[in-house]
Amino acid sequence: MNFSKYRKDFPVLDKVVYLDNAATSLKPRQVIEAMDYYYKECPVNIHRGVYRLSQEASAVYEECHERLARFFNCSPREVILTGNSTDALNMLMYMLYNSNYFKKGDEILTTVYEHHSNLVPWQFLCQKLGLKLKFVEITRDYNFDLDDFKKKVTPRTKLVTFAHISNTIATIAPVKEIVDFLKGRGILVCVDGSQSAPHKKIDFKKLRVDFFVCTAHKMLGPTGVGVLVARGKLLENLSPVRFGGDMIAHVSLEKATWNDLPSKFEAGTPNISGAFGTIAAIDYLERLGMDSIAYNDKKLLEYALDKLNLEGVTIYNPKNPKMQGSIVLFDMEGINSRELSTLLGDYSNIATRAGMHCAEPIISRFNKEGLVRASFYFYNTKHDIDLLAKALKEIHKKF
Repeated sequence: MNFSKYRKDFPVLDKVVYLDNAATSLKPRQVIEAMDYYYKECPVNIHRGVYRLSQEASAVYEECHERLARFFNCSPREVILTGNSTDALNMLMYMLYNSNYFKKGDEILTTVYEHHSNLVPWQFLCQKLGLKLKFVEITRDYNFDLDDFKKKVTPRTKLVTFAHISNTIATIAPVKEIVDFLKGRGILVCVDGSQSAPHKKIDFKKLRVDFFVCTAHKMLGPTGVGVLVARGKLLENLSPVRFGGDMIAHVSLEKATWNDLPSKFEAGTPNISGAFGTIAAIDYLERLGMDSIAYNDKKLLEYALDKLNLEGVTIYNPKNPKMQGSIVLFDMEGINSRELSTLLGDYSNIATRAGMHCAEPIISRFNKEGLVRASFYFYNTKHDIDLLAKALKEIHKKF
């Protein structure tokens, strides 16, 4: 599929070579227009009024749950709208905490390459409850070490949580093999899909996990909208973590009862304009086709890995493009990552990300001063990669 014709929907591409998609994707004009419609035509609260505008906004907010449910193949009652992936993971942590799921000595297993949002909440919980946090290592070629994972699962393991695709080394976790190994052990499984949901078809039922989180702003949608997908039977028994309007069924001065799913976990006025924008983003992605996006990503990645195999440049990704997402993590000898990223922007107007990437444990293992990340999406082109390679050659020659 030729995606170049869609670049016109992203006017900022006339101003910058945008290679920071792992941080956030660009927003097409259709998403911006959908959010503008809310603020111009029905800028009211939901689930409160019986007048027409409130009913219209309420219907769109509920439709957002339904559209996301179809997109991820789950029930609308299993879709909780949050602020972002970080918010969703924090909510999950507090759900388990408030529900007394863990007891002292239990174990949580994650990986050494997690984003801080899938690390720090579990550090906090372990310190709070006396749990043990364990880490799956990577192999020499930056892949998920399945053998190490199997060794570290014990009878005390209660939760396994990991990134579907790493936001740094871009490792794709072997979800099927992980779930198969854990079958029948009564261990909860959470997948952080922040980097996978924008790039590949996600089928929650086929994943066979308990929780899946992602964020709209990395998949063409607005900031301030995250998604926590969870098995309905689990949500029925888990405690809410935010209390107030809309999450209650009945309230007296002495007690309250909770609303039905997913409202039970969505207290207060939500990001209503974000729901309008998220629907438009899903429309856009479905029109392109997630399989087409995934195929195009792989072609761009293969091209990038070839073009960026340059003198003075070290790449920190799996050697097999089939084993990684559309991210190239690298550094250049003799130059700080932030300086390198700044030079790419100043000389060639190329937007990359530099530093620790909210994953300091894994990045500092390779370079204490950080690394540069170039990340691609369907609206990027081979020409973008050519410009990056040319700029890196010039910088290396000069410095």
